Amino acid sequence: MSEELDRLRGEIDRVDGEILERLNARAQLARRIGTLKVGQAYRPEREAQVLRRIKERNPGPLSGETVATIFREIMSACLALERPITVAYLGPQGTFSESAAMKHFGLAAVTKPLPSIDEVYRAVESGAVDFGVVPVENSTEGAVGRSLDLMPQTPAKVCGEVLIRIHHHLMCKEAGTGLPSIRRIYSHSQSLAQCHEWLNANLPEAERVAVASNAEAARRASEEPGTAAVAGDRAAEFYGLAILASNIEDEPNNTTRFLILGDYEPKASGRDRTSLVLSARNRAGAVYEMLTPFATRGVSMTRFESRPSKVALWEYLFFVDIEGHRDDPNVAAALDEVGRIAGYLKVLGSYPMAVL
Repeated sequence: MSEELDRLRGEIDRVDGEILERLNARAQLARRIGTLKVGQAYRPEREAQVLRRIKERNPGPLSGETVATIFREIMSACLALERPITVAYLGPQGTFSESAAMKHFGLAAVTKPLPSIDEVYRAVESGAVDFGVVPVENSTEGAVGRSLDLMPQTPAKVCGEVLIRIHHHLMCKEAGTGLPSIRRIYSHSQSLAQCHEWLNANLPEAERVAVASNAEAARRASEEPGTAAVAGDRAAEFYGLAILASNIEDEPNNTTRFLILGDYEPKASGRDRTSLVLSARNRAGAVYEMLTPFATRGVSMTRFESRPSKVALWEYLFFVDIEGHRDDPNVAAALDEVGRIAGYLKVLGSYPMAVL
């Protein structure tokens, strides 16, 4: 048994050496490619194609998700040999927005927490950062209004998306604290709503206080006795909090979708999504007429969200996601016809569907 164990460990050491050698060979090739590029070094469409291919070719026993995550970090590190990507997100540290930025760009990216969604937009528009990450919708609580309201105004383009599975935990400063001693709970308003039934059942008397972010909730809970926060595990780790109860969200598949903003228009990757904003002309059947070209050309619409236009009373903008890239012939034809029918049309961006 001991000899077999030593032999297997020796094999692992040999394979580790081969992996190290091949990693650096890949990094050298990436560096050479970097010297040939002009303009934007980060190509989300190319990275999406690589990650999809890795998942499809993976023979196991590691899962496709696991190997894709490993390669995401390899690509992040190789890209940083040229220049680390800078990414703004809704802070502070410990938010799900930070998790989304790290998941999409990898640990080698330089992340910058900002106090509001508006400032994330401004950082991208001014060129202070390469990209921004903003939450756009949650599977249980719906749209993030401020992210949508700024979309028609920004010159930045949507160039990617990332999905984050949301797990909420109840946390406080001291381990072993009993639930009856919790008098106040801090969290973002959406997180409080996503855990409403659990909180009703387990902490019905505790005051619930909405704050700007879950990370801010964790910070307050770290400073105030008798309080707790509802937040993610990164916030607990960052602020040194003990988790009293895990996965307290009411919906087991609770997921938030984030969009990546930047000054870049990805080419088609093979599995793409296009986001746009529309307004209908003021006549009967205008919305139906405006959306019909997508159906007649076989373009699948995956999202339809209305928001007040904030320009005139009772006028609305419609935020639409469709499958396909704006350069795909059927999508291009549909957009051309919609543009002639709609009162207003802005294509926010075509980008690869989330791989991880």
